Parts: sequence; structure tokens; C-alpha cells
Amino acid sequence: MAKKGEQLPELKHDVTATTIVLGALAARDWRPMHHDHDFAVNRNGMRDLFMSTPNQAAWFERFVTDWTGPKGRLGRMKFRMKGSVFAGDTMVLSGTVEDITVDDTGCTWAKLALAVSVDRTVVNECSARVALPRDADDNPWERRGERRQP
Repeated sequence: MAKKGEQLPELKHDVTATTIVLGALAARDWRPMHHDHDFAVNRNGMRDLFMSTPNQAAWFERFVTDWTGPKGRLGRMKFRMKGSVFAGDTMVLSGTVEDITVDDTGCTWAKLALAVSVDRTVVNECSARVALPRDADDNPWERRGERRQP
């Protein structure tokens, strides 16, 4: 069971143009700064291709579910982009359990503070609320209707 103050294991990923392009394709984000190097650099004045918002959201989701395992169920997520993640960067996802609560239905919730850093600078912050199984027999994915209060 997760504990308040617990640090989530870091996830490091060397971002490539492929990482960025595949994320944009998966999100159907056809804006050229996420797949066309010439456009990103020469038209937008950016250093390189950079990660789209939905791609970064997906990395936060992956980071959370890597930690929770298959029974963890994301309830809410809110993030703020403070910078960009470019091809060639190594992004590091980190997080802390800020609180553990149990709602009226008996569901255990973890409040997480998450971040993406590049070169030790936080470029994105995220808060997430994720349902965790309270024991081996509990499965947050089985909660429906009024029993699910994200």
C-alpha cells in the first residue's frame, strides 16, 4: 500500500524524433511542429521537434500506471506545461504521494504530485488522483456508477 511522502521510482527516457512523431500520430495531432523538423526550426524558431500536449499527458499516464500496476485506475489528472521537451532531450518523470484517502464507497485514492524534468529543470508539473486497490481482492476497475467518484 502506498504511503504519504513515498517517492515514485523515476522514469528516464531519451526522447527521439520518433518518440515525438509517434506520440503526435497517436493523438492525431497533425500540427507540423511535432513532425516536420524544418517547420519547427525555421518557421517556429524552435530548437527541434517538440512533444505535443497529448503526448506529454500520455507519458504522465504511463508513469502513474507503471507505478500502480494493472489495477490502478486514473481518476483525474491536471498538468501545467512550463517548457518544452525536444528531440534529443532526456526527460525524467518523478513523483511523490501527497496524500492517501478513502472515499465513502471504500475506494482508496492517492493524490500524486508529478513532474517532467529535462537537465534538472522542471518543464511540466502534474497533479493526479488515482484509485488503488485497498487489498488483493479489490479492483478499482470494477467500480461503476455511484461507487466510482473520481
